Amino acid sequence: MQTMALAVDKGGVELGSNLLSGVSLPAAVVHEGPLVHNVAWMQQFAEAHGARLAPHGKTTMTPALFHRQLQAGAWGITLATAPQCRAAFANGVPRLLMANQLVGQANMAIIASLIEQGATFYCVVDSQENVRQLGRFFAERFFDKRSLTLSVLIEVGVEGGRCGCRNQQQILSLAEAIADEPALALVGLEGYEGVVHGDDPESGIRAYAQYLVDIAVALEAAGHFAEPNPIVTASGSAWYDVIAEAFQGAPLQGRFTPVLRPGCYVVHDHGLYREAQTAVLGRRPDLQQGLEPALEVFAQVQSLPEPGLAIIALGKRDIGHDQLPMALRRFREGGAPSPSLSVADWEVTKIMDQHTFVRLPDNAQDVEVGDIVAFGASHPCLTFDKWRQLLLVDDQLNVKEGMATCF
Repeated sequence: MQTMALAVDKGGVELGSNLLSGVSLPAAVVHEGPLVHNVAWMQQFAEAHGARLAPHGKTTMTPALFHRQLQAGAWGITLATAPQCRAAFANGVPRLLMANQLVGQANMAIIASLIEQGATFYCVVDSQENVRQLGRFFAERFFDKRSLTLSVLIEVGVEGGRCGCRNQQQILSLAEAIADEPALALVGLEGYEGVVHGDDPESGIRAYAQYLVDIAVALEAAGHFAEPNPIVTASGSAWYDVIAEAFQGAPLQGRFTPVLRPGCYVVHDHGLYREAQTAVLGRRPDLQQGLEPALEVFAQVQSLPEPGLAIIALGKRDIGHDQLPMALRRFREGGAPSPSLSVADWEVTKIMDQHTFVRLPDNAQDVEVGDIVAFGASHPCLTFDKWRQLLLVDDQLNVKEGMATCF
């Protein structure tokens, strides 16, 4: 028999190999079909609402996914920290929106170096002291015989939330302080609606979005922005429809640059964001199909130590556990990808560092040690950061690409 030579990915994975034979498990897997759909779907959503898309890269920290998002039309990539920005820029991302405060001289030095290398960079501010520190640092950082200019956005917060100015007077005072720092340029406003809670969160988020719009218009009218078409940005992965609707209104059209920042959409999930997407489609029945889960972790049955109990070689070091993982499909090792074997009424009861406990129903008599089980998880951020590489597979579970992470 002639053996086909398989190309080896730089991560050590044999491209063309199949998850059901010859791939060391557990493995984090991204399904190509849903991934392609999700990238296109969210890009089209943003464009239909007159907004730019800057997906939050902290979700995946996977350059191969950044490139897919940028190639689909994303305006930039959002990050959370200076080292994340450095990693993204080193992997070919030119526009970086750090939706966080830039604090500490070591972090400032990282960002200054990126700007010197040609990065387009934005960060947020919410305090007079941070403005003073940034202004001094960047005024003293010279490149081509002139000081660097740092583009900043004022963060608009809420009482009891995370960071951000708590009222309009703080925002106006901060805008004036930024104007007094020659090395800083106020280029927009930033917010995050996920910190808005209460008995009626939708009403609260709509009010918060309108508050962002109103403040942006007021700051523009007062001449506080250093550039035309200043940025107004918000939106996580749960309420992007509400934010997009608010940003699409007449006060911003043609005068501002609305930017949406969802991140989890790229692979979606089987928990928190699946529930959020159901709510989005309930609010917006005109949206077609919605997002599809693309991320799973494949692992094997390790032991059947007693009736009704399966131990899976999968643990907290392999998969997010905000909610317990759920068994989706089962396969025989070395078998065919379809049809899959039943996991009906399988219940994950506990997860440890390297082991997952599954309660099996009485009729689960065909389960064997070595069976391969695909698991879904909630909150993809906390699965991605456990892996140095994820495997992109086609609908036959053939490995097409090893996608390295850079956490």
